[in-house]
Amino acid sequence: MDGQLTETGEITLDPERQKKAKEYARVRRRLMLVDLGLGGVYALVWLLSGASAWLRDLILGLTENQLLLVALYAVVFGGIYALLDAPLSYYRGFVLPHRYGLSTQTFRAWLWDQVKGAAIGGVLGLIMVEVMYALLRVSPDWWWLWTALVMLLFTVVLSNLAPVLIFPLFYKFTPLDDEDLVERLTRLAERAGARVRGVYRFDMSSKTVEANAAVVGLGNTRRIILGDTLLDNFTADEIETVLAHELGHHVHGDMGRGILVQSALTLGGLWLANLALQWGVTAFGFESVADVAAMPWLALVLGAFGLITTPLSNAYSRWRERLADRYAMEATQDPQAFATAMTRLADQNLSDANPERWVEVLLHSHPAISRRVAMAEDFG
Repeated sequence: MDGQLTETGEITLDPERQKKAKEYARVRRRLMLVDLGLGGVYALVWLLSGASAWLRDLILGLTENQLLLVALYAVVFGGIYALLDAPLSYYRGFVLPHRYGLSTQTFRAWLWDQVKGAAIGGVLGLIMVEVMYALLRVSPDWWWLWTALVMLLFTVVLSNLAPVLIFPLFYKFTPLDDEDLVERLTRLAERAGARVRGVYRFDMSSKTVEANAAVVGLGNTRRIILGDTLLDNFTADEIETVLAHELGHHVHGDMGRGILVQSALTLGGLWLANLALQWGVTAFGFESVADVAAMPWLALVLGAFGLITTPLSNAYSRWRERLADRYAMEATQDPQAFATAMTRLADQNLSDANPERWVEVLLHSHPAISRRVAMAEDFG
């Protein structure tokens, strides 16, 4: 599963694993297209059939409280979509990973994760929707700017709190008991200028055979987390170079940069949404830009903007990932460990190491693993 060992001791990609990886990637792309189509058609049906205005009027017959109006509309609109999308979500999230030998979860455990994820996402999403519609009512001309600023603050706060409040709801974290590795990784972090509050092992194997590591959190919540699937299958040198890549993002300020870039894209999307809402007042007969019946139209516009700008976001991400890769090799002076780590990750995570160029450009946030290995081989 973690690469083939040649007679010379070199780790190479497993041809059979890579054949499955390409097949798995193709299936996931098709499911993504189906998901996008379903979401688009769903929003259009609500918008063009009159169902959106009907639901708004139905809720207004029960209450004129604007907070309740937005909440009830969002719950109904989002809840029906979640039910329609449930079979696709089940196939994509449970059936397919089991078919390709990636998932280790029982259906009950997977379902419980979905419930927790939906609850957290639903609460956070509803808060954001309420804030946005409150700003639409209070400042119909500048709501898009204030909403973008609130979302920026929301992102920073969530990045700080997620490691201690959200991640433990899905994984069990324990301090890493390998003192030599802890010392080694802590020194690596110190050289990168990153103050971390510990090195933790988490039970990734309870859900998947895939491996991963990360530096998560901001300030007093920043910590190193290592999946047990990584610790159990990779050498100390390989783990160090994987972690060095993550620290490269810290050295280059990629978390802050990423938040600002995403905020700029969000601002652009919300500005276009503002224009679209103003147009929709005439075209669809919305009562105002703050009309809750415009929610499907808002979802369509923001969804289309996100789809169009995804290749740009991915191009930016691949650039930053390449810089982090180079930092990892410079920090460890061990490009061979980096190359073998990437090779193991490709096979263990069932990642297509050499995707078609158009797939990489449009859909991948990381450079193809074959390119990352080639960079390591050319490092000097």
